[in-house]
Amino acid sequence: MKGHADIIKTLNDLLAEELTAINQYMVHSEMCANWGYEKLHKTIEKQAIDEMKHAESLIARILFLEGSPTVSRLNQINIGKTVREMLGNDLAAEANAVKMYNDAVQQAQALRDEGTRDLLRQILHDEEEHLDWDEQQRDLIEQTGIENYLAAQMS
Repeated sequence: MKGHADIIKTLNDLLAEELTAINQYMVHSEMCANWGYEKLHKTIEKQAIDEMKHAESLIARILFLEGSPTVSRLNQINIGKTVREMLGNDLAAEANAVKMYNDAVQQAQALRDEGTRDLLRQILHDEEEHLDWDEQQRDLIEQTGIENYLAAQMS
């Protein structure tokens, strides 16, 4: 089924965002593992896997719409040097993703592409959950202090 060129471009923009997030989260996850923060390692690793599934779904949709997935493009990757920086960078990435997906849902709806809209809404839900988790971690650090927060993340 031939898809609208604007939708395919948007899907490729979202794919670049997902591929960027995968890389950023995998590095952050492995840094946490290296530092002994096993709980953070596992949670961030799961988020990276979620982003991989999103990328896979976007690729499948682009192909269904007879487009070409662009898998060689990454946006800027922001690697934190501390857990606080990591979580801040991940929160910013998720906030941007939520905005992009909301805009894309509106675009798909305006172009009457209900299949794409449904896919985007599913991914948006996951991104909102990631954003909520990142906000919770920021709040926990503010409420308990970074030392107590980090102590709770050890295995």
